Amino acid sequence: MEEMEEELKCPVCGSFYREPIILPCSHNICQACARNILVQTPESESPQSRRASGSGVSDYDYLDLDKMSLYSEADSGYGSYGGFASAPTTPCQKSPNGVRVFPPAMPPPATHLSPALAPVPRNSCITCPQCHRSLILDDRGLRGFPKNRVLEGVIDRYQQSKAAALKCQLCEKAPKEATVMCEQCDVFYCDPCRLRCHPPRGPLAKHRLVPPAQGRVSRRLSPRKVSTCTDHELENHSMYCVQCKMPVCYQCLEEGKHSSHEVKALGAMWKLHKNQLSQALNGLSDRAKEAKEFLVQLRNMVQQIQENSVEFEACLVAQCDALIDALNRRKAQLLARVNKEHEHKLKVVRDQISHCTVKLRQTTGLMEYCLEVIKENDPSGFLQISDALIRRVHLTEDQWGKGTLTPRMTTDFDLSLDNSPLLQSIHQLDFVQMKTSSPVPATPILQLEECCTHNNSATLSWKQPPLSTVPAEGYILELDDGNGGQFREVYVGKETMCTVDGLHFNSTYNARIKAFNKTGVSQYSKTLVLQTSEGCNFEAQSAPYSQLVDIKKLLAVAWFAFDPGSAHSDIIFSNDNLTVTCSSYDDRVVLGKTGFSKGVHYWELTVDRYDNHPDPAFGVARANVMKDVMLGKDDKAWAMYVDNNRSWFMHNNSHTNRTEGGITKGATIGVLLDLNRKNLTFFINDDQQGPIAFENVEGLFFPAVSLNRNVQVTLHTGLPVPDCYSSRASIA
Repeated sequence: MEEMEEELKCPVCGSFYREPIILPCSHNICQACARNILVQTPESESPQSRRASGSGVSDYDYLDLDKMSLYSEADSGYGSYGGFASAPTTPCQKSPNGVRVFPPAMPPPATHLSPALAPVPRNSCITCPQCHRSLILDDRGLRGFPKNRVLEGVIDRYQQSKAAALKCQLCEKAPKEATVMCEQCDVFYCDPCRLRCHPPRGPLAKHRLVPPAQGRVSRRLSPRKVSTCTDHELENHSMYCVQCKMPVCYQCLEEGKHSSHEVKALGAMWKLHKNQLSQALNGLSDRAKEAKEFLVQLRNMVQQIQENSVEFEACLVAQCDALIDALNRRKAQLLARVNKEHEHKLKVVRDQISHCTVKLRQTTGLMEYCLEVIKENDPSGFLQISDALIRRVHLTEDQWGKGTLTPRMTTDFDLSLDNSPLLQSIHQLDFVQMKTSSPVPATPILQLEECCTHNNSATLSWKQPPLSTVPAEGYILELDDGNGGQFREVYVGKETMCTVDGLHFNSTYNARIKAFNKTGVSQYSKTLVLQTSEGCNFEAQSAPYSQLVDIKKLLAVAWFAFDPGSAHSDIIFSNDNLTVTCSSYDDRVVLGKTGFSKGVHYWELTVDRYDNHPDPAFGVARANVMKDVMLGKDDKAWAMYVDNNRSWFMHNNSHTNRTEGGITKGATIGVLLDLNRKNLTFFINDDQQGPIAFENVEGLFFPAVSLNRNVQVTLHTGLPVPDCYSSRASIA
């Protein structure tokens, strides 16, 4: 019940309510405190003058808040009547619980009567200390406010439950312990307040004073005071006015202002309102229960935060210590290199010192010997050895002159430690957000019924789960290398379908997809296994090339057409993109749709139209080949260009292997790409044109043609290799 104590204290004096009265705004105040904060108003604002003018509508008239301000909005500590020049300003004070109150302009007259019976100044105004709503009292004064008997009973029970020493009810500041209680006044007094407020003379001499404990018991055993009508003090409340929402007596119904109002039995309304309050308390109780659980959650969070902080600090210290250890290990390694360089330099210098010392000793010995020889006076003896000595001296001198006197090692260490990247990394060392507030998208689902392969291309389709609520900004499609290697990204975008070209023939690929948004990426989908069309792969055969192998059985059979999407804009397509020509007199390049990276592949082109002896080119190219020049002009194409008499091979604008034999209308050009042997061969009318055109070709290649408006060709795919090449491959 300790939480309830603030509800039982007066907002003015800060003590438990004593004889509380109910203001029209439903707030409570001690009767004595209400008298203390009364303010006298001008005569023109009195209820009598209002009634005389016909403007009064009730017994209690609320002041116009635009005309009166009883507290300072700017917190200046002063309240004043606005609009009345004669109204004095009165400093406002603060009650013990922080509510602003306004003392009277003059001290109340000394009286021994209770606050309810004491006279009230005429034209008095009271302001609620809690909601600051002001009203002017009528002739009844404070007696016109109903007493809150229920609040008194709650306070009595609360004080009894506290079982503390009874305090004086009249002490202004710190209440002293009560020594007596007056049964007639129903007030506890300490000795100073009893002598001052309840002297044993006059009418008070007949009052019975008892000890505080006895007074508490007598108060507890005394019958509850019955609430009487504020308009008819001798009548008890017997009915309840529904319109005014207040108890009334029978005289109020017969004579007073409630005569035309709807009324109900007091007991029935009492039970009804108790039931309504109980129901309202049930909802409030649920909220209080939720609040308690929330507080428990918050307290647990405090403990969890502390534990996580200790754990995180330990992790941070461990990470920093690991960095320091790594730096110390690297420091030791670098110091070892420096020491090694130091030892190497010292060894070289010391070896040179030793060598030079030996050489100098020999030179000095030779010099001393020559000097002694010069001292000899025997000419014939001198001449016998002089030539040899002269040669030795010159030889020794030459030996000193061949860099012998140059240090073999510098004193400087030619090592410079570049620590700027590491310092920059240390300065940039910071935390990353480990958890995100918004979720990542759900894992995409591959639509198996729409996924397929064609030749060496694979088409995959996917979608978001039906119940997914987090949108995806895009998708990442990954494939491995066809040999069980690492996955690599092949598509990143918003589409939900993708076709991947240029895969290996006769290979098994694994595909997976994931979604992403600003928060992060989802989990990978289930892996889908894709098998491309069968292709020729000599390396997969157990028999070596030296054995007889039927190459036609190993041939990759692929069907494809020209690709309008990558072709030059001057290329004209027809016959389901199998026939092409050009609208320009300049050569333009067109590629096939399918790329090859391994296996043996053969296709042919027939010349449908050939005017004015142009020189079209046929061969293979990379996807990024130049499209506005003849095929083979750049390093992205390998081609054979041919006119009506002869042909040439061309790559990177290098012309080689001129071969007699040209083309006319109806001629057939064959292209054989053997990626197992890494070579390219051309045929005209089923005969090989020249030697093998290009060798050591590897990578991804697309069939390619360059032509102008004088030529039209048609593509034929899915063909076996020429017999001559098959025989040669079998014999090889």
